[in-house]
Amino acid sequence: MRIIIITQNEPFFLTKSLRYLLSILPDKSEVVGCVIADVSPFGKKESFFTKAKKTYDIFGLNFFIYYSLKFLKSKVGSKNNLFKFLISESIPLITLDEPINKPQSVNKIKSFQPDLLVSILGNQIFKSPILNLAPKGCINLHTALLPKYRGLMPSFWVMRNNEKKTGVSVFFVDKGIDSGPIIVQTEVEIGNRTQQELIILTKRLGMEAIAKSIDLIQKDEVKLIENDPSKKTYFTFPTRQDVLEFKKNGKKFF
Repeated sequence: MRIIIITQNEPFFLTKSLRYLLSILPDKSEVVGCVIADVSPFGKKESFFTKAKKTYDIFGLNFFIYYSLKFLKSKVGSKNNLFKFLISESIPLITLDEPINKPQSVNKIKSFQPDLLVSILGNQIFKSPILNLAPKGCINLHTALLPKYRGLMPSFWVMRNNEKKTGVSVFFVDKGIDSGPIIVQTEVEIGNRTQQELIILTKRLGMEAIAKSIDLIQKDEVKLIENDPSKKTYFTFPTRQDVLEFKKNGKKFF
């Protein structure tokens, strides 16, 4: 099965996650290309300065310094550099000059003849030309137990809301936001983990869920789980007050 990954250039956890995914892909499947969009942690495109200022204003000085240093380290070293990783794995970078739903972009992705699209940290809403491009469809990873915690930063929100458990969901993408039918879902106890520890754990579980989903799709053994809209909750980017509540609940970022 020919797979194209659609992602964004996230500098902290993505490269390690993809390295693990490639090591556990089922037989007869291969990644034949990767589309990388600019990072948009706030759910929309913003300048680097705007993103940095918003991070500082919402999460505070310690968070800002910690992740700024991690960001700089990712730029200097090669271990977490996504582009160098793709080169080392001989995975072509698919550069799009227009938004992903535009005909030129669709045709460029289609030229790689994918059987399946895999969205990881996808930051654009896919429309019909993308959703219908690959014969096996498009799947996406969401690090929460859908239908709850649709939207942004689920690892923050489950801790902010004192949930006892969370998990990962891999689902077929439709025209909604985190609303498609679920292929694989894995549950995990949150315990006393920091948010960073929870992110690392759910990323790893997510890669395993993607690999399992690909295997089920290849074997035509998918048994869909309903992503019940009547039970959905949706969260956007937190405010400074949400961060204060997070800390008040005894939660830690790292």
